[in-house]
Amino acid sequence: MNKENYLKDISEIKNMMSKSSKFISLSGLSGILAGCYALVGAGIAYWFFGDKIENYYQNLDNHLLNFILLDLAIISILSVTTAILLSTKKASSNNEKIWDSLTRRLLFNFITPLVVGVIYTLTVFLDKNYEQVAPLMLLFYGLALFNASKFTLGDIKYLGVTQIILGLLCAYIPAYGFWFWTIGFGLMHIIYGFIMYFKYDKK
Repeated sequence: MNKENYLKDISEIKNMMSKSSKFISLSGLSGILAGCYALVGAGIAYWFFGDKIENYYQNLDNHLLNFILLDLAIISILSVTTAILLSTKKASSNNEKIWDSLTRRLLFNFITPLVVGVIYTLTVFLDKNYEQVAPLMLLFYGLALFNASKFTLGDIKYLGVTQIILGLLCAYIPAYGFWFWTIGFGLMHIIYGFIMYFKYDKK
């Protein structure tokens, strides 16, 4: 009996140390919704532009360019807002702080490669190398997730690796950039979100 209590205490101490060193308030539902936003955005783009959106880098006129930029902006704003709101709600329900030194380290390690990626992708975009925009978005987003994974739930690392692999494949087959982007930011987010929800959120 003493041995069982000892092992139980060790397990509880390990869990407490893990919680104190990792941001655990990420919401699986926010991942699901982010994926849904991306799929809806991709669906609307395909509905309006059809095959033209698949080969956007060959058919990029001002109308399509403005639509793509607006579409990406709306998806990004909705995804970030949803993640903040749901993570704040989860932290509150668990009586945890949403903003502390751990959160700052997480954001720094996530945002740094992401900002570098945005700047580099814009440079490539302005040079009219449009076929590399989708793979670069996937690659730098994947690197940002992987880099931040050590400060949060380890499962996010696998989402990052998946995005990196998709980005490399997309760079090799740029003609399918639209579909790689849709799978990476849409389908993979939904799968990841469901795994996180049933593993950590659902009680």
